[in-house]
Parts: sequence; structure tokens; C-alpha cells
Amino acid sequence: MADADPQLHPETRAEAEPIVVARKRRWLRPALMFGVPLIVLAIAGWLWATSGRTVSTDNAYVQQDKVSVSAEVAGRIVEVSVTENQEVAAGDLLFRIDPEPYRIAVADADAAIAGAQVQLGTQRASYQGTGADIAAARDQISAAQQDYDRQAELMQRGFTTRARLQQSEHALEQARAALANANADAAEARAALATGAAVPGQNPAIAAARVKREKALLDLARTEVRAPVAGTIAQSDRLQRGQMMMAGLPAVTVVADGRSWVEANFKETDLDHMRVGQKAEIGFDAYPELKLKGHVASIGAGTGSEFSVLPAQNANGNWVKVTQRVPVRIAIDGKSPRPMIAGLTADVTVDIR
Repeated sequence: MADADPQLHPETRAEAEPIVVARKRRWLRPALMFGVPLIVLAIAGWLWATSGRTVSTDNAYVQQDKVSVSAEVAGRIVEVSVTENQEVAAGDLLFRIDPEPYRIAVADADAAIAGAQVQLGTQRASYQGTGADIAAARDQISAAQQDYDRQAELMQRGFTTRARLQQSEHALEQARAALANANADAAEARAALATGAAVPGQNPAIAAARVKREKALLDLARTEVRAPVAGTIAQSDRLQRGQMMMAGLPAVTVVADGRSWVEANFKETDLDHMRVGQKAEIGFDAYPELKLKGHVASIGAGTGSEFSVLPAQNANGNWVKVTQRVPVRIAIDGKSPRPMIAGLTADVTVDIR
């Protein structure tokens, strides 16, 4: 070749270069004519073969179970044991409410039990005393009956007066009334000692006092508010020593560990072939190189606008059709090597084949 042989005369080399260029152009034209269409056809075939196999959305966010913890009793906060973003285990102390009022309530319940026990003893003694009253009333009836019989016999013989007979008859009636009163007092005392069907074998007053004590002990135990699940503390700025805490008012949030999923809001036009169990790939804006595998766990029962605070009112003259979004829960398969943070933006691609 002229280019490869440096010993060729310059004039000879100049004559050979146009021939080489012509040969290259002769092969380049067919390559362009046939190669470019083949490449275009290959790309088009690949797009046609792969189109409709997946649906994707970047309107997706990491979700985690968030447990809102509140106090079950009211009181002043005297101790705070956690800080923002602190890891806690289930059962760890979060904060403590002043227990003194509830200790006093327990002491008051103990006193109520003692009072009910004393009252029960008094009722038993009273019931035992009614037996003596009944016996005395019967003796009075017996004596009054004998006196009446004697006066009636003397009246028949004419040795007594009618006034004396009436006096003995009145005494007999009083003795009988005293016996009836004694029996009534005994029945009342017996009823006071009776037990109801709800708490058989227990005096109702003592049972009520014991229930009051159990309630006081439960309230005392609830002054210590503990983590219901393991997780990370959030919104702990609402916990301040000296602050009054109302029962049922959210005080702190625990973001539960190991319960992460992705909520992807797909267009309604993407749901035709989507089914529960289909494989999915998840990417994260926070971790560009991280790709996790997942699957469709469930498809929402309504669009996002349907469950909004102010749902759209389409029955008016200003209606404009807007493609709705349906929340789809994507379960994450396996454990992520990077921490999952609630609210992270994600990209989800679902294989709908």
C-alpha cells in the first residue's frame, strides 16, 4: 500500500490516495443504506416487543406505621425520658405524669374498703341482735296472752271490770306488733347482708370499694407512659417537664421499625392489567443506586380525591375531566440495606405481564 510503504515516490503516493478513498466510499454507501434502516428497525422492534409490559410512576412515597402515643390519665409531666429521633424498644419509658394524686386515690380506696368492712361487721351484729328482739317479743306475747285469758275468765265470773279486760287485750296487741317489728328488722338486717348475683359471695359495698381501688391502681400505673412498639421517636417537642397533659391528647409519635412499604399513586389508566402479586422494582431519590424488589400487595378501594378532606364536586357546570390516581401498596421484599424513612420519594415500576 502507498500509505504503508514510505519508500514510494511522492508522486506515486499522491496517485494512489484517490484510489483508496474511492474504495472506502464505495463500501460506506451500502453500509449506510442498509445499516441505518436495520438499526432503526431493530430499535422499533425492541420497543414494540417491550411496550405494554410495565407501568411506572414517580408519584410514590415510603410509608411506615406511625403510632401516636397519648396519656390515658391527665396530670403534670414530671419526667421525660426520650429525645427526638431516639431509638426505643417496646416497653421503654417515654414520660411520666405526676403520680401523687393517684397514690392519694389508692389510699382513699383503701379507706373505703376498711369502712365497708366495718359497716359489714355492724350489720352482722345488728342481725344477731334481732334474734334476741324476736325472742323477747314472743315472751311478751305469751305473758300478754296469759293475762288476757285470765281477765276474760274473771270477766265471765264477774270478778273484774271491762276496762281491765280491754287493757289486757291492748297489751296483747302491742306485744304482737312488737314481734312483727322485730321480724321486719331481722329481714332488713338479713337483706343488708345478702350478696347479689353479679358478685356472689361478696358484700356489694366491699366489692365496690375494691373495684374503686383497682381503678386507682390502674390510673397510678398509667402515669408511666411507655412505648407500645419498637421504633424511632418523632414529634417529641410536645413533651416538656411541667406541662399539663390531657388524657387522650397525642403527646409523641413512634415510627415503628420493620414495617415499611411504598404507596404508589398510579393513573387509573394503568390499572387495567395490574394485579395483586405482580413483581415491582423500586428506586429512591435519596439513594440513586439502590434498587429494591417488591410486589403489589393491594390496590386501593378508592381514588385519592375520593378520600380527601374536600372531595371534588363534579355535579356542576365547571366540571373538567382529570385522570384520577389510585393508591397502590407496594410491599418491599427483603430488608433494605439503607434506612427507610417515612415520606421518601420513590419510583415504582410494575411488571404487568
